[in-house]
Amino acid sequence: MTSPQAASSALPPSFLILHGWQNRRPTGHWQHWLADELTARGHAVTYPQLPDPDSPDLEAWLRRLHTHLGPEPEHGRPERVVVCHSLAVLLWLHAAARGGVRADRVLLVAPPSLEVVAGHEEVAGFARLEVLGPQVRAAAGVTRLVAGDDDPYCPGGAARHFGRPLDLDIDVIPGGAHLDLDAGYGAWPSALTWCLTPGEPLTARPAG
Repeated sequence: MTSPQAASSALPPSFLILHGWQNRRPTGHWQHWLADELTARGHAVTYPQLPDPDSPDLEAWLRRLHTHLGPEPEHGRPERVVVCHSLAVLLWLHAAARGGVRADRVLLVAPPSLEVVAGHEEVAGFARLEVLGPQVRAAAGVTRLVAGDDDPYCPGGAARHFGRPLDLDIDVIPGGAHLDLDAGYGAWPSALTWCLTPGEPLTARPAG
């Protein structure tokens, strides 16, 4: 007889996908594509429109994150995966710094530097971030960072600003810029592979 624990471990993972500043979930964006691909494979996917994306409030976004993430998961439930892009990366790091969030795996894509964010009044509140590596590790079993080597919103590179200070595994995408629609990131098979295959590194989208 199959034990309840073994049965629950066979359940497919669930996914929470979080967008960044000024993102109204356009259908061409890789996050929208990813949500569709995961849903088509039978996964539970939540891809919410966060409140007031043009002038976001950190506290409002944190409340929405907690609403969608739910309470601390119980033993034996499906794997929970969070995928963050741009400003949502800082959202997750704020949540990790405060405690009370927990996921199995988290993918942090193209975070803007705190200096850049501080220079924009609409999102400056997100720049007041103090987070430590142990807090990030406590918030998720696995946290992976991926960024372009030429992201205009993260001068000096995400490895310098986030990867090394927080001791994160990082994949650097040559010419990836902000890994958004402007950089050509619509369909991104590598992101789907990472979601479905724990431990896989992130690579650039196919040429063309």
